[in-house]
Amino acid sequence: MILDRFQMTDKVAIITGAGRGIGAATAIGLAQAGADVVISARTEAQLDAVARQVEDAGRRAVAVPADLSDLDAVAGLVDQARDAFGRRDLVVNNVGGAMPRPFLDTSPGRMEQAFHFNVATAHALLRPAVPLLVEDGGGSVVNISSAMGRISGRGYLAYGTAKGALAHYTRLAAADLAPRIRVNAIAVGSVATSALDIVMSSDELRTAVEDGTPLKRVGQPEDIAAAVVYLASDAGSYVTGKVLEVDGGIEGPNLDMGLPDV
Repeated sequence: MILDRFQMTDKVAIITGAGRGIGAATAIGLAQAGADVVISARTEAQLDAVARQVEDAGRRAVAVPADLSDLDAVAGLVDQARDAFGRRDLVVNNVGGAMPRPFLDTSPGRMEQAFHFNVATAHALLRPAVPLLVEDGGGSVVNISSAMGRISGRGYLAYGTAKGALAHYTRLAAADLAPRIRVNAIAVGSVATSALDIVMSSDELRTAVEDGTPLKRVGQPEDIAAAVVYLASDAGSYVTGKVLEVDGGIEGPNLDMGLPDV
């Protein structure tokens, strides 16, 4: 049966930024597909709520509160998975972000911070995971990138550059790690997470985003979780080094930041 290829029974996933939004939906979706999960984010109460939903799906969850800008803390999640479940099969790099700023307000330090949070954290987790993924028979990696890594819009200099770097990191890592480990990414469009709270709380802004999206709606975290399950499971076993665009069909920004000419 084709649906059997989407099952991840008894696999173990490590998911960063899993306290809410895309990371939380991904943890729950993977659990519903049969995986146990190690979830990490800064806020323990959020992780506990996600862990309860994982357990409601009949799977196990280990919640690891941590500051995921700390590269040592990120790397330590690999050992947490080994100690809890004895194996590792999937890494989902979901931590990241950077606030929009005009060009002249984007300092070199801001660029470094964006690269650190969106790219260095992904590498800090994947590097120690690789020998253990190979030891366990191979595995899969899914990096959460952004549509802003491939399209141009004012205000997204640091964020878009970092997410573009993460997308190409995905291609390069896939070449380095084939055939034992598959590495893919998802270029996410406008999704109803906390990052979009201002938009979702304003009828005017939400309508503008919807009107600027070919599918005429804002994405839901579950849209991204479904893509993760596809890429991570046997359903995506012939896919590596690719960036899957889950963005409602946009080819440009769907919200004008209103930044003036320099």
